[in-house]
Amino acid sequence: MKVVIPGGSGHLGLLLAGALGSAGHDVVILSRRTDTRVPGARMVPWDGRTAGEWMAEVDGADVVVNLAGRSVNCRYTEANLREMMASRVDSAAIVGTAIARASAPPRVWLQMSTATIYAHSHDRANDEATGVIGGAEDGVPAYWAYSVDIARKWERAQFEAPTPDTRKVALRTSIVMAPGRGGAFHTLWRMARLGLGGPVAGGRQYMSWIHDRDFVRAIEFLLARDEFVGPVNLASPSPLPYRAFMAVLRRAAGVPVGLPATKWMAELGAFVLRGDTELLLKSRRVVPGRLLGAGFTFAVPEWPDAARDLVARSRAGA
Repeated sequence: MKVVIPGGSGHLGLLLAGALGSAGHDVVILSRRTDTRVPGARMVPWDGRTAGEWMAEVDGADVVVNLAGRSVNCRYTEANLREMMASRVDSAAIVGTAIARASAPPRVWLQMSTATIYAHSHDRANDEATGVIGGAEDGVPAYWAYSVDIARKWERAQFEAPTPDTRKVALRTSIVMAPGRGGAFHTLWRMARLGLGGPVAGGRQYMSWIHDRDFVRAIEFLLARDEFVGPVNLASPSPLPYRAFMAVLRRAAGVPVGLPATKWMAELGAFVLRGDTELLLKSRRVVPGRLLGAGFTFAVPEWPDAARDLVARSRAGA
């Protein structure tokens, strides 16, 4: 099977490309960073916005998994938010153009999206059927609505693309927990080891997450099941409040204490680290309704097992 992964040179792309390449598939990564080498994959240049020779890779491919988009690990300045929007919407639109022009279009197009599309919620879990789309919540910063708007337009760019012969799935992905620099787990593990892994702003906000093994397995499941069209939540069935999430991680890391942080301390820390507090403070309580309904079985559904595995692998890698 030939798999084309636009934006595949980032942390998740390398994870997925490595797994699919190891399984014997022909993997092509479209990237601005053509100096990166990925065992079992070919690198082809693209800019994520315009037509080019890279389109020949899409024509005749079996699968496209578009992961392109500017990292959200940045300050949410006006310029960065505009680039986050453009890099997602433009890349989805040009991938759609490549598929529409193909004489032999891929049978399936998986498009990265985000669990951030759902409303900030403590008291209810959001699945695909009954989940509340965010953007109009009371008591949250107004600029959080822009992240939801990005997600809406990201998905719209895929589903409005004129590709009638290609099945389309939007991957509403929670935080993927994988060892290695560049990923969310590395940052959280480092915070825990430094004694900073306590609750933030009370710690009631929910963490939705998925183990890297299940992220890959879920994508393979979606590729094989033709009934999947539209949004699918990629998330563990067991989200938990940030306070409990970090307590479990501290135990796995052998760190007895985690200093708590108030909201203003989190804002100061985010400013110093050039990040944004939405990543910590928004309550993402998301569950994988469609995957569970189709009989998908998670290999690592509970956070304590996942945390122990990730800490052990991180230490082995270090």
